[in-house]
Amino acid sequence: MLNIAQYFPITDPTLIFFVVMIIILFAPIIMGKLRIPHIIGMVLAGVLIGKYGLNILERDSSFELFGKVGLYYIMFLAALEMDMEGMKKAKSRLLTYGLLTCFVPFGLTYWMSVTLLDYSTKASFLLSCIMASNTLIAYPIVSRYGLQQKPSVTLSVGSSMISLLIALVMLAGLVASFTEHDGVLFWVLFAAKFAAYCGVMIFLIPRLTRWFLRRYSDAVMQFIFVMAMLFMSAALSQTVGIEGVFGAFFAGLILNRYIPHVSPLMNRLEFIGNALFIPYFLIGVGMLINVGLLFQGGHILWVVLCIVFFGTLGKAIAAYAACFGFRLPLSSGHMMFGLTSAHAAGSIAMVMVGMNILVGKNTYLVDDDMLNGVVIMILCTCIISSLLTDWSSRMIVLRDKELPEAEDEKSANDEKILIPVRYPEYADNLMSLAFLVRNQKLNRGLVCLNVVYEDKDMRYNQEQGKRLLEHCSQIAAATDVLTQTQVRIAANIANGIKHAFNEFQCSEIIIGMHMHPERSPKFWGEFHQSLFNGLSRQIIMARIRQPLNTIRRIQVAVPSRAEFEPGFYRWVERLSRMARNLDCRIQFHGRMEALSLINEFIKNRYPEVRSDYTLMNHWNEMPQIASQIAPDHMFVVVTARKGTVSHKTALERLPEELTRFFSGTNLMIIFPDQHGDASGEHLTFAEPQHQEEESAYEMMSRWLKRHFKF
Repeated sequence: MLNIAQYFPITDPTLIFFVVMIIILFAPIIMGKLRIPHIIGMVLAGVLIGKYGLNILERDSSFELFGKVGLYYIMFLAALEMDMEGMKKAKSRLLTYGLLTCFVPFGLTYWMSVTLLDYSTKASFLLSCIMASNTLIAYPIVSRYGLQQKPSVTLSVGSSMISLLIALVMLAGLVASFTEHDGVLFWVLFAAKFAAYCGVMIFLIPRLTRWFLRRYSDAVMQFIFVMAMLFMSAALSQTVGIEGVFGAFFAGLILNRYIPHVSPLMNRLEFIGNALFIPYFLIGVGMLINVGLLFQGGHILWVVLCIVFFGTLGKAIAAYAACFGFRLPLSSGHMMFGLTSAHAAGSIAMVMVGMNILVGKNTYLVDDDMLNGVVIMILCTCIISSLLTDWSSRMIVLRDKELPEAEDEKSANDEKILIPVRYPEYADNLMSLAFLVRNQKLNRGLVCLNVVYEDKDMRYNQEQGKRLLEHCSQIAAATDVLTQTQVRIAANIANGIKHAFNEFQCSEIIIGMHMHPERSPKFWGEFHQSLFNGLSRQIIMARIRQPLNTIRRIQVAVPSRAEFEPGFYRWVERLSRMARNLDCRIQFHGRMEALSLINEFIKNRYPEVRSDYTLMNHWNEMPQIASQIAPDHMFVVVTARKGTVSHKTALERLPEELTRFFSGTNLMIIFPDQHGDASGEHLTFAEPQHQEEESAYEMMSRWLKRHFKF
């Protein structure tokens, strides 16, 4: 019988790199299904393939090399992403909260690790540095709710920078103390060398950067120059007795103002780090973890419990003390605690430093228990932070009752509709819908787009696309509407539409719903979900089964809290125009709060529109609406993207309900404008762009209900 174990661990460099690339590709997909942070996914993958797992790969020199680069890269990107200008405002509050959120968990963790875990003073000091810092892994949640300018968020971001900087300086001192400890004289020399190093870097790097970037615009050369500055700073920091991670972080702080967050150079730096260096490093960390220790008794569980409890307690005490001290609402305290409680890649970077410090013969400062404890702590704190930040964001939105402004001079000019067309039989209806919802006073043109796959049929499809767009232009010309057209070649349809949306500076999209089950059995089809997940602007998906001028009534289902979404008045405006131009009745189903605002808007802006309002307290009343819809009605569902204030679990059943109750009706699904980056292209090593449609738990629940009638 074939013994597969003889082929493992894999030693061939080509196969090693192949296995690592497969892990980097599939770990985010699997972790997305399990709703586990992607950083942890990479670490768990390393555990699985390492010598303590299935022993598939050996931790060879490539993991040492790429791991070192990834370690520096994490700290460098963390510094580049800091908002240095934001720190200059409210300096006293920032400094106060920064010191609190650093030294309160530092003190609690140090006491716990010395008294409860019996760690040495230096091991306790290292663990305290780890818990003193934090990573803003939940910040993208805040961005989705548009709360970036809230005082609690500004304080959390600034204090995170301060606490990380202090923790790294203390870590540098700890590492230096293992070199040549000589009492007071050593610390005086260390302080002098540290000050000299900082002075040289602050003087040298900005001048070199300005000189180079002014003279050379080549993208590759700029990237290599930044990498050279990074490793020069890391190497020089090591020569003066400071760990290289501080040098990488310090280089990022200095280069922060020279690399704008939205620049192509920043995009390249993040792309290379996310694609290769950081995942390689995280997988290498996982390969060091001895998962068998988790089953050898309760000690490791005690370590994890102590680290998570006391570290998180320290962050909570600091957040609520600052909240009450600054006289902020309690929900702001929840937000501050949620944002500052997570630990991610920076903690792994610091614990890896301790793994390389010898304290005795074959004994290192960080043992297996601490390494395992820190990794599991990262998983726990990331979950706590994400849940608490999302909950507190909703509380703050509802607390402040900040309703969006009605479309007026501020947004009247923000209208340019993109119409992706693919099938000739849908084009006429989509163009008709665009004519009905556009602002005729502005007389803006429409943008018609056809995206074709880059395959063997590309040339043929291009010609078909040109003919289809010519047809759309003729329809528009008949109504004196100007059009811009483009046939775009792309490997991914959703990305092609998003790039065209940004190039033409559009405000919204009107697109046909998926109606070809032979291409994809999913309700959203091949690319629709990627489109509305990756774009924060308004998207109207339409399934029109009859000429629009024969529609007699528009029925609109409005979710609760829809009035708090930034795009609330945009879709109300579009539907009001449609009802006016069709001269048909429009009936809104929703809660009283939203209905009263809609009623007021229509009375003031469109008094000629005949509108009705029906109370719908719960989303599960949707089937009742189905019984009221006739074949010549248009049913409109206003939905919400995940992580927004009006999103609810019931909306995740929307495809199933629409298929079951509204299969034969004229249908529109509206995804309103949201806060956030309209391009959907921003990514960080903590928050990848990809999100799974359905979790493994939801799939399992559905399977159990179907087979066991739960």
